[in-house]
Amino acid sequence: MLNYKLVKIDEIEQLAELASSIWHEYWTEILTPAQIDYMVEKFQSAKAIKNQYEYDNYTYYFIQQGGVNAGYFGFSDKKDYLFLSKLYISKEFRHMGIGTRAFEKIKEIAREKSYATIQLTVNKYNKNTIAAYDKWGFKTIASVVTDIGEDFVMDDYIMEYSL
Repeated sequence: MLNYKLVKIDEIEQLAELASSIWHEYWTEILTPAQIDYMVEKFQSAKAIKNQYEYDNYTYYFIQQGGVNAGYFGFSDKKDYLFLSKLYISKEFRHMGIGTRAFEKIKEIAREKSYATIQLTVNKYNKNTIAAYDKWGFKTIASVVTDIGEDFVMDDYIMEYSL
């Protein structure tokens, strides 16, 4: 059975460990090991997640399958849309429909918050994820390259889903 558990402040270390594990497994075909390490530290370390909670209006949920943390998602409330920042599933739980069901939960949250749209950024070379977002009804609305420091960039599409 799939459950969603709001990540509390005292569970941030656990979330950061899960994030690091998934990122180091998933991104190896698209990003260099140095960029993965840098991005995990900058965006998914315990310190970064605490800052996101405190300053950027973020909320994270564990996605649990059979009592195990199978993945997580995180979003930030923006003025005009819900920004879906992260949606990651551990390798052993992929291709089981968990991401699709998690997106249903994310849509439910967005509706409860009275948003008309959900936006996200996705790496332009992350073909499988782009295909999933296309299947779910997202539309590409822009292309951006963002300097994230240390000579690294994020080369992304901005995609939007209308509720």
